Amino acid sequence: MNAQTTSAAFNPQEVLRAQVRWRALEIVFWVATLAPFVLTPNYLVLCSQIAIAALFALSLDLLVGYSGIVSLGHAVFFGVGAYSAGLIAKNGWGEPISGLILASVIAAAFGYFISFIMVRISHFALIMVTVGLCLLVGEIANNFHDITGGDDGLQGVKMWPIFGMYKFDIFGRTAYVYALIATFLSFLAVRRVVNSPFGLSLRGMRENQRRMPAIGAPMKKRLQVVYVISACFAGLAGALSAQTTQFVALDALSFQRSAEVLVMLILGGAGRLYGGLIGAAIFMVARDQLADMNPQYWYFWLGLLLVIVIIFLPNGILGGLAALIDRLRSRRS
Repeated sequence: MNAQTTSAAFNPQEVLRAQVRWRALEIVFWVATLAPFVLTPNYLVLCSQIAIAALFALSLDLLVGYSGIVSLGHAVFFGVGAYSAGLIAKNGWGEPISGLILASVIAAAFGYFISFIMVRISHFALIMVTVGLCLLVGEIANNFHDITGGDDGLQGVKMWPIFGMYKFDIFGRTAYVYALIATFLSFLAVRRVVNSPFGLSLRGMRENQRRMPAIGAPMKKRLQVVYVISACFAGLAGALSAQTTQFVALDALSFQRSAEVLVMLILGGAGRLYGGLIGAAIFMVARDQLADMNPQYWYFWLGLLLVIVIIFLPNGILGGLAALIDRLRSRRS
């Protein structure tokens, strides 16, 4: 009887069903994303960039947080999506939604070909390869100046109004709504992936890469799948950036962008769906405010913030909050 009770208590399907259910805090979080229209209407351009950064961090979380794969070159997929969307619009097709989908598909296809290399290496070699790949693609984009614009960036990107009615204005209203909807729909998809048997197997591979193949899990194939999914959403974030700003800079493929998105994830907490979202918001707001306060040394203060978080909250802000809640519950019991 005790064995049956224990088996029921740890039924993976029941655990996954519980995780899929929406909680009140989640609903409050997404409703709060509409607050900038009322509270900070002059910062909607920044809010649109926060939404895009949040989607980018969410895509990296699939690799780092749920699969245990550290990547320092994730910007390569962001850049591929950005340049794809920019070139599509520059060459006469400025319809946003179809361009967004096509750019994300191109990034996913690139991720698919890259995945054959990535699943064969691990640890430090994998980190070095991801960095090298990012630098390689960035240099290719720089050399093909006639196509990408090189150091001058890809200019002449002209987007049509969404559904022929909503133009991208300088105030960022349309851009924020567009980026927010795309991020929310992407979040729903990622939420479904991580709270599925596939997502559970990814977490198993993160905890023990040797044991999962021993129980019959096709680790390489699943890692390839998660690479493609992650590349797709990173490319989607890049395409959103290109469409909302109507410009693609070479730093879309830079190592700095890869490092920044990893910092966002560390700040919020890797392996937690909302970690990347929270971390992106904190990072982008802090960078904006610190750059205004101290244009020359703002990176120092941002670095100090990261050091403090890592020392006192090694699992990120959400991880620290979860640990605090657990302590309070244990004291009450």
